[in-house]
Amino acid sequence: MANSKSKTFIVFCFCFISGVAVFSILENGQLTSCLYYSLLICVFFLAVCWNKHEKRFVFFCLIFFIFGGLRFNLALPTDTADNIGYFNNSRKEFTGVVSAEPDVRMSAAQYFVSPQNLQGEVLLKTALYPRYDYGDKLKINCVLKKPAIFLDSTFDYEKYLLRYGVQSTCSNAQINKISSGNAGMAMGLILRLKAKVQEMISSLWPEPKASFLAGLLYGSKSGLPEDLSDNFNRTGVTHIIAVSGFNITIIVTALMFILIRIGLYRQQAFWAVVFSTVVFVFFTGVSASVVRAAIMGLAVLAGQYIGRGARIGRLLVFTAAVMVLLNPYILWWDAGFQLSFLSTLGLVYISPLLNNIFLKDESTAFASFTESFITTLSAIIATMPLILYQFGRLSIVAPLVNILILWLVPWLMLTGFLSVLFGFIFFPLGQILAWITGFGLSYVIMVVNWFGGKKWAAADFRLPLWGMIIIYGAIIFFIIKYKKFRKLCAPK
Repeated sequence: MANSKSKTFIVFCFCFISGVAVFSILENGQLTSCLYYSLLICVFFLAVCWNKHEKRFVFFCLIFFIFGGLRFNLALPTDTADNIGYFNNSRKEFTGVVSAEPDVRMSAAQYFVSPQNLQGEVLLKTALYPRYDYGDKLKINCVLKKPAIFLDSTFDYEKYLLRYGVQSTCSNAQINKISSGNAGMAMGLILRLKAKVQEMISSLWPEPKASFLAGLLYGSKSGLPEDLSDNFNRTGVTHIIAVSGFNITIIVTALMFILIRIGLYRQQAFWAVVFSTVVFVFFTGVSASVVRAAIMGLAVLAGQYIGRGARIGRLLVFTAAVMVLLNPYILWWDAGFQLSFLSTLGLVYISPLLNNIFLKDESTAFASFTESFITTLSAIIATMPLILYQFGRLSIVAPLVNILILWLVPWLMLTGFLSVLFGFIFFPLGQILAWITGFGLSYVIMVVNWFGGKKWAAADFRLPLWGMIIIYGAIIFFIIKYKKFRKLCAPK
């Protein structure tokens, strides 16, 4: 491995990610001590082992591991008066700007506010009205609070919010709107377009179909009824209404297939899909979760396009390293990042293995059904241990429900998008397409509600950290052993 440049580079990326992972779970005092002793070990390796090639390789692995720790250390907020978190547990009056698209739910609203002349963000929780928009300048008076820690869960809410730069939360605030319309030209245009699309969706479909389609098209969950949202969780299909790497991978793969079928060359179809994905990212407001999902999905597509499927895993590791470098908090406290990465790896490594076992003849009538089942099962196998560790819920019906509805999702997105597009051009034509799309939306909602309403659909079961590590170790061991077995059995 030390003699291969590409493998060496990926190992260094992995060491960096491991460094962030290890130092992320240490307290500040432990973090400083571990960094100090790690540097001493590196100095020892540098002095004693520099002339030996393999040991130089180990030395650089340690350097990248320490670099991961340093990167996380630099991301920690400092306890100084130029940080908004310094004023936690006290009343503070400050002026700030709404720095992200508002998160408006059924009964409340949340805003990310960037205080002027202070570092860090504030999560402002308010009633539904009055509403504020991205770019609005607000004068806020409230008691700032450190994000609460859930005592009955392994979930660290403080670190979860730090991935957005949030150091304080604020409720029951006195708010005065100073000015509006401060959004940048590009972002303002995107948000206005998004609002128009939402209005058109509401005009074409009744609830809950409208909110469900908004979730399919751009990951919105604001209007989804609580019982339907819970049924999506219980049936293990939340990924279809969240912009995830798995979701985008399925979509771009289906779009590639459709474009090639209608007559485009593979190269033309590839660049059309890349362009469509970039437009989609900007349409959704260039949020971190969408960018992450788009990178994951396009990484798989790029690997398939250049014909180097075996190297997609390396590309994903490099992608993950870059994303962790930009924001080290996503590694432990962004479940979306973890699930996107693991489900995409499942498609890369587990899906071909299951294809070799179950899909012996691609010309059979059930080949497309079997392939859909294998794709779904691969993602479930890759993500289930993490889901059991993070959320403690096992969906018994997830494989079946995914098979029943996943094949329809790309078509619903296509016809839904065309319905909205033609709704702007010629509304009656948009209504006709929306009526056709409505059958598919009703089918998915019916399946999810029927299975989600059963008591046996999901079971509460939390996997300990050591159990999750053992299961993933077993999966990796099986994949490696099976690949070696296939090579031994291959005709020479």
